[in-house]
Amino acid sequence: MARELEGQIALVTGGGRGIGARVARELADAGMRVAVSGRTREQLEETASEIGGHAVVADVSRREDVERMVEEVERTLGPIDLLVANAGIDRGRNWDADPDEWWSTFEVNVLGVYLSARAVLPGMIEHGGGRIVITGSGASYLPGATSTAYSASKAAVGRFGETLARQLEPHGIPVFVISPGLVRTDMTEPNFPDDAPWTPPELAPRLVRGLASGRADRLAGRYIHAEHDDLEDLITRADEIVEQDLNAIRLRR
Repeated sequence: MARELEGQIALVTGGGRGIGARVARELADAGMRVAVSGRTREQLEETASEIGGHAVVADVSRREDVERMVEEVERTLGPIDLLVANAGIDRGRNWDADPDEWWSTFEVNVLGVYLSARAVLPGMIEHGGGRIVITGSGASYLPGATSTAYSASKAAVGRFGETLARQLEPHGIPVFVISPGLVRTDMTEPNFPDDAPWTPPELAPRLVRGLASGRADRLAGRYIHAEHDDLEDLITRADEIVEQDLNAIRLRR
């Protein structure tokens, strides 16, 4: 496969395992120099070693960690071209959960995305561009959700991504919110049966790679599903999608 992103710099939060690690491998295969961040050093170092990347231990819910993380990546690898804001957790699933545990899901899934974007954007603006891909979820809008904290946090981050994309239009920095689908990970596997409609794990990494290429920039602010959306088709129909406000989560009456 062509290394169409040769030499560009990517930062993948939650990149030590699961979807984040797969995204990091895909971007490295495309020629990017990839930094992975997370809270478990052993997992990060294993992924970074595999892809010839850089590992940064950081908690995205802590402002000082995020600012240190971005400063280290920029100092070590160079200006960041792509942020994949992927770090996420699912705690406090029920209404009677411990409030601190419930809120910690928002601290990682929403505040973590905001802090990461806030930290990388000055460098992107200074160097004339970049892209942000946020990991959302169908749990934000599909019926049948079972986790109050996770579902609500992903709804919030989806709206954040769309709004941020609009704010960054003058700077030419596209923002995308993606759903990786139902992928088997340490977080999802305990909560779904074996016969659930599991999504092939390679689809989300391929989608991130396509968005990183710049060919889909017209779709900034749109919600794109790794399994149910054909990126090439969306690119071809980009004007129609924007004009008709498709691939967006809306209230319909």
